[in-house]
Amino acid sequence: MTATAPRIHVLDPRLANQIAAGEVVERPSSVTKELIENAIDAGSQRIEVEIEQGGARLIKVRDDGIGIGEEDLPLALARHATSKIGSLEDLEGVSSLGFRGEALASISSVSRLELISNAADDPRHGWRVVAEGRGMEARVTPAPHPRGTSVGVRDLFFNTPARRKFLRTEKTEFAHVEEAFRRQALSRYDIAWVLRHNQKVIHQLPAGHSAAARERRIASLLGKNFIEHARYIEREAGGLRLSGWVGLPTHSRSQADQQYFFVNGRVVRDRLVAHAVRQAYRDVLFNGRHPVFVLYLELDPDVVDVNVHPTKHEVRFRDGRMVHDFLYSSLHHSLASAKPAESSGEEGAEVADTSDALAQGAAAEANAEQPRWQQQGIALTHSPDRHPGAERVRRFMQGYQALHPNHEETLLTPQSSALEERVNEVREAPLAMPDNDPTAPPPLGFALGQLHGIYILAQNAEGLVLVDMHAAHERIVYERMKTQLAAAKGLDAQPLLVPVSIAASRAEVATAESEQAAIAKLGIELDIAGPETLLVRQLPALLAQADPEALVRQMLEELARYGRTHQVEARLHELLSTMACHGSVRANRRLTIDEMNALLRDMERTERSDQCNHGRPTWTQMGLKALDRLFLRGQ
Repeated sequence: MTATAPRIHVLDPRLANQIAAGEVVERPSSVTKELIENAIDAGSQRIEVEIEQGGARLIKVRDDGIGIGEEDLPLALARHATSKIGSLEDLEGVSSLGFRGEALASISSVSRLELISNAADDPRHGWRVVAEGRGMEARVTPAPHPRGTSVGVRDLFFNTPARRKFLRTEKTEFAHVEEAFRRQALSRYDIAWVLRHNQKVIHQLPAGHSAAARERRIASLLGKNFIEHARYIEREAGGLRLSGWVGLPTHSRSQADQQYFFVNGRVVRDRLVAHAVRQAYRDVLFNGRHPVFVLYLELDPDVVDVNVHPTKHEVRFRDGRMVHDFLYSSLHHSLASAKPAESSGEEGAEVADTSDALAQGAAAEANAEQPRWQQQGIALTHSPDRHPGAERVRRFMQGYQALHPNHEETLLTPQSSALEERVNEVREAPLAMPDNDPTAPPPLGFALGQLHGIYILAQNAEGLVLVDMHAAHERIVYERMKTQLAAAKGLDAQPLLVPVSIAASRAEVATAESEQAAIAKLGIELDIAGPETLLVRQLPALLAQADPEALVRQMLEELARYGRTHQVEARLHELLSTMACHGSVRANRRLTIDEMNALLRDMERTERSDQCNHGRPTWTQMGLKALDRLFLRGQ
């Protein structure tokens, strides 16, 4: 029996809207996001969000924006009706958060929705339109309302039980709503925000334009720890501008829950962006940890496509390679410049007056004929009632410099006789005093002694500094090796005795062909031996033992997806890291005070020296206030 083909027919408007709702309305947080974006597009200065039972019972968003006039209100709930675009040119350069005209129609098809708006200054001139999960002719009735719009969404999924049963607990759903609110509140500091749950105020955020006001909002939404352990970044180049806060590598999280990236004010989750961030944090983050950041990228709307996904979480850049390189270089530079000289103890501001005590004790030692610190640790006394001046600090610095007249001591001797010659070469860079005020104690202070042959104890203006000497020296050697490698004209290459044949897809072959110049610069010779075959003839000499096929496949994947590959660099740096680890001072090695101080000075001059090559911290500090509390002083 021959089956009869079903006839083509036009979907019922109600069913069409519910299908669209499946793309736009996933849970209460999705509704909250869409309503907030409409409020932002309306030019609001204040947005209030009210939630009941995690959003399952009520989601209400009220704004003081431009409002909707009576004549336009019937179209507000119609599908594909919008005031934000009128032509293809508008779509290609869209700057508003919403533009599809689907959100309210989709939401109203799976809830009981009420919209009240007023485009006039007289609060008596408001109008209401209501929908209850069905295709309907909008009926407009008068409803007093201040200038602006209120949208109330009740009983979400009341007419689609299969979807309502997938909602989680009230606590879980509200957590998602709060996250949606948090993202939007971080996108616009010039708007005042309020979030209530079950009549309780959760967040009340005043508008603010100053740097201090922005940091207060971030602290309120993400916690004080975030802003205390983050660096502000601002960079502009090639029509791109990046600003915001990046967390120091030592302040990371077990999950990627504090990562916020905005493109022209729109929060996005983009693979290209995520890859650039991962690469920037590659050798400063502990394994399995995730960085934290709040970053804002601004660029011409014409060169970014926001019409990629119904939820508008993803974007597509016209020149993805340029954007990737800009993000990577900006973050890489910011993290590289994070040195101990820019770090401070947890109580540095409270104990700044102790720098005078440090200077007095140190100056006395510097003037002695045989400085005691050469035989034993410096024994300085914290004495808040003694206040020597800058001259004593200067005399102490002169005494310290007398120990290093040429400032060219080589830092320590490698411990492994089998270490490659390259390690010895890169460790001959001269040392000097940090580039700061010569009358001020250095950021990491001066060595007091060693603890169990593992840690260096030092004293600076804030209190006690503890340094893991192996981890610190490992980073110093590693950075020197990377610098020498980067300064070389090219990577030494080594031809393979037997070329390695790789069965490749046509896409991989096309990438290899289009990126031949970039691949050659990495010291790799890759020939196209057929429509689905690649031939590896040469690798960088340092990677002679690497798996050629795995390396080339990962490299081609990155080139195809991001227009840039860090695979070869990552492999080389991994090798250098291992070499640096074996070439660094080992635990239980006794150092002289001179060697300890030389290590501290070199840490202050070395990029990324707050972390070892594996992402572990290299030093920490305990302020005098904390020490006083430990011993109940002043209680």
